[in-house]
Order: sequence, then C-alpha cells, then structure tokens
Amino acid sequence: MVTLDAAWAERWMRRSAADMHAAREELTELDRRIGDGDHGVNMDRGFAAVASRLDDEAVPPRETVAQVLRLVATTLMSTVGGASGPLYGTAFLHAARVTNRADLDGAGVVALVEAAAEGITSRGRAVPGDKTMVDAWAPAVEAAERAADGGDAVEVLRAAAAAAADGAAATVPMIATKGRASYLGPRSAGTEDPGARSTAMLLAAAVAAAGAD
Repeated sequence: MVTLDAAWAERWMRRSAADMHAAREELTELDRRIGDGDHGVNMDRGFAAVASRLDDEAVPPRETVAQVLRLVATTLMSTVGGASGPLYGTAFLHAARVTNRADLDGAGVVALVEAAAEGITSRGRAVPGDKTMVDAWAPAVEAAERAADGGDAVEVLRAAAAAAADGAAATVPMIATKGRASYLGPRSAGTEDPGARSTAMLLAAAVAAAGAD
C-alpha cells in the first residue's frame, strides 16, 4: 500500500514554490482580467517564503504531514496579501488538523483534501458556481472520495488533481458572483478563475511530488 509522508509534503511545497514562480505571469494576467492583478505575485511570494522556511536549519524537523502543513499555513498567512493568503492559509491549517500522522493512506489523502476545501469555504463563504477556487476544490473532494474505494494514496491524489484541473477549466464561461470579479458581471466570463487555476497547480504539484506525474 502506497502512503505519503512528511518528506512527500516537503517535496510538494518545494515543487509548488517552483511552479508558482514559473506561472507567476500567467496567474497575474488571469487576475488582471477579473481581479486585483496580484494573484501571481502573491502566490510566488508566499510559496517562496514557504520554501525558505523549509530550508531554515533553525526550524525544527518535521516528522508528520501535519507539521509541514501547519508551517505552510502560518507562512502563507503572514506573507501573502489579498484574499489568497487567508484562504490558502486556512486551507492548510484545516488540513494540518487531520494529518497528524507519519504516513497518509488513501483515506488520509481524502481527509486532507476535504479539510482544505472546508477551510476555503468556511473562510470565503463561496459555493460551486461562484467562479472561485471552490470550483476546483469541490470536484477534487468528490473525485478523491470516489477514488478512495480501493485506491491508495497516490491514486486518490491523482484523481483529485485531475478533477481540480477540470474544475478550473470549467470556470472560464462562468459569470462571477463572488469577490472582485463579481463587479464585472457578464464581463467576467471568458477568463479562468486565477484561484481555481492555482488550486489545480497545487494539487498537480502534490502528484508530482509523489513521483506520479
């Protein structure tokens, strides 16, 4: 049975930092069209700070996935501006509460994704169809739950990531009803939601960190 440990969680965060840096301009352009235009900058800054914290020898070693995710949560909340810092920080904080173990099996990955999504919705009060990152997280949860029936941790993670990517793409024709994009009304249609896009990237990075991309 394949499981995922704290070393995987650290690889996930370092891969996320690299991917957010590479996609900085892409995410910024998406957000420029329907938001504040700072999502790429903020995500790049936040995950660069996470990677720096992981490399800091003064920070105690992380022995559980929860310890890694808690470090991520506090770092994002203190370094990322706009809405994304509190939203992602809350997501990882909630995920840390259900991953206080050395290894995650398929059910553990489901719990992580469910808790992260719950953190997002509790903080942002969005629902599927509002054209937000929830439109990537909600299908990721559903796919993870389906894959958990006989699937190992990597299979569950892969299913969640694929569903998040599809969910993000599905935001393109939507009209935003939440956040700054909602001010544009019908003009918000035609652009992928940047938060949904970064969610899909994060889960894809988790798969890559497991050596399953």
